[in-house]
Amino acid sequence: MNILDLGDTHIHWREDGDPNGAPVVFSNSLGTDFRMWDKLVPMLPRDLRLIRYDTRGHGLSACHKGPYSMGTIIRDAERLLDALEVRDCVFVGLSMGGLIAQGLAVKRFDMVRAMVLSNTAAKIGTAQMWAERIAKVRAEGIEAIADVMMERWFSRRFRETAELKGWRAMLAGTPVDGYAGCSAAIAGTDFITPTSGLTLPTLAIAGSEDGSTPPDLVRETAELVRGSRFHLIRGAGHLPPVEKPEDYAEVLTGFLRDIGHTAG
Repeated sequence: MNILDLGDTHIHWREDGDPNGAPVVFSNSLGTDFRMWDKLVPMLPRDLRLIRYDTRGHGLSACHKGPYSMGTIIRDAERLLDALEVRDCVFVGLSMGGLIAQGLAVKRFDMVRAMVLSNTAAKIGTAQMWAERIAKVRAEGIEAIADVMMERWFSRRFRETAELKGWRAMLAGTPVDGYAGCSAAIAGTDFITPTSGLTLPTLAIAGSEDGSTPPDLVRETAELVRGSRFHLIRGAGHLPPVEKPEDYAEVLTGFLRDIGHTAG
């Protein structure tokens, strides 16, 4: 277990692969932790330095009273990667993690050389939608939204498997302060303008059955970045590294190879 103590907060992180390899950083979605990448990591080339961490309010990272700002959440990632002496990484962000990827790429061009925007957008949802969800989880707990979120996250086929119970438990076990705090950060984020100014290599990934960030929304975000590429994973919902890890590994490895980040 790796905990980075930053004084005012702490971040839980893990590193796999080659410690001297080119770094790839993974950032989780709202309501999950870095275990969402567990199936994917062993399928990636062995010459990479693979870093995962739990976003503030999730997993074993610190959970503070909210609301949070997206700037604070991006700063957490920045401080972690500075501590780990990471430069020129490929930042892979899914949903909320995709917002972090965009913000960090704008802020630290020395730190992020390419990004993967997975099941995400430059702006996710509306302020009213997020305010209603925050009010509901604060009044009734995350359990009150768990079943609806499973329908949005996963394809019908996956929802019929026993594995769904684990993901539902992960969501329901997220601290309310963490979930609501990060929800407020997402609600206040609109990266359409700053992301449209980015020119770094970018891969956007969508799931055909995603009920949270549908493929058209992901494609629109990809089109903001000149020269980006878009890939649709069929039969997957909001978390394709969970449902279709082989497909995800194939497209991610291809991108990393094309930009010279791996020889694998």
